[in-house]
Amino acid sequence: MQSSLTAGNLAYTSAGEGLPVVLLHGFCENRSIWQDFIPELAKRCRVLAIDLPGHGENEAISQPLTIADMAEALYHFLHQQGIEQCVLIGRSLGGYVALAFGEKFQQRLLGLGLFNSTAYADSLEKKQGRTKSLEFVEKYGVDEFVEEFLAPLFYEGRRKELHTAIRRVVEDGKRTPKSTVMEVIKAMRDRKDRSKVLEKATYPVLFISSKNDSAVNFATSVNQFWLPASATIHVLSNTGHMALLERPAETLLMVQHFLEDIG
Repeated sequence: MQSSLTAGNLAYTSAGEGLPVVLLHGFCENRSIWQDFIPELAKRCRVLAIDLPGHGENEAISQPLTIADMAEALYHFLHQQGIEQCVLIGRSLGGYVALAFGEKFQQRLLGLGLFNSTAYADSLEKKQGRTKSLEFVEKYGVDEFVEEFLAPLFYEGRRKELHTAIRRVVEDGKRTPKSTVMEVIKAMRDRKDRSKVLEKATYPVLFISSKNDSAVNFATSVNQFWLPASATIHVLSNTGHMALLERPAETLLMVQHFLEDIG
C-alpha cells in the first residue's frame, strides 16, 4: 500500500518494506514521475519517492538555494524517517542532489543511481544556455518555457509515439512555481563538479544513460562511468533524456537488478 505524506517540509510517497530506496525526480517534475516504478520496487524494498524542494506539493522556493542545500533538505528528511542508510536513485536534477548528498554523507549511502545525470559541472556552453533559459522564463513565463523545454528532451524519432507521456510531463511542469524554476536553474548552472564523489564511492553505482540525451551530453558524461570502483553501466540507443518514460520496462528492470545485487 502506498501512502502520501509530508516530513521535513518535503512531500513524499512511501510503499513497501526492506532496503530503503529513495527516488529523486528531475527539474520541473515531481515524485509522480516514478509512479510506475514504486509498486514494483516496493515488492522488495522500502520505497520513498520525494518531491524535491520547491517542486510538487512542496512550497515554492522563495530565496536562492544551491544543490547542496537540496541535499541538506534530503538529509533532514531521512533523519526524520529514521533512515540511517539508503540507496539513492536520482534522475537528472535528482542525480545532482544525490551526488551532493554523497559528498557530505558518504557513509549513509548503500548505493547510488544516476539516471540521465552527470557528476560533471556544466560546460561554458551549457551555463550560457541556462542563463538564456532564465531570461526566457522571466520574459515569457513558466508555461511557455515548459512547452519549449520538455518535449525536446524526448528522443525525436519517438515523440509522436510518446505523445501521451510528453503531455503528462508538460502539464506537471507547468505547475512548477516560477520562483522555483528560476532558482533551480541557477542552482544547476552554478553547481560544482562532483566527479570526486564517484571516485571515492565505497558503494555500488548505477549509470543509466542515453546516446541521444539532449540535456546531458553523452560523449562527455561517458567518462564518469570509469570513476567508481564498482559500477553497473547501461546505455540506451534511440532514447533521449527521459529514459524513465521512454523505456519504462527496460529501465525498471535495470534498477531492480541493481537493488537485488545490493540486498
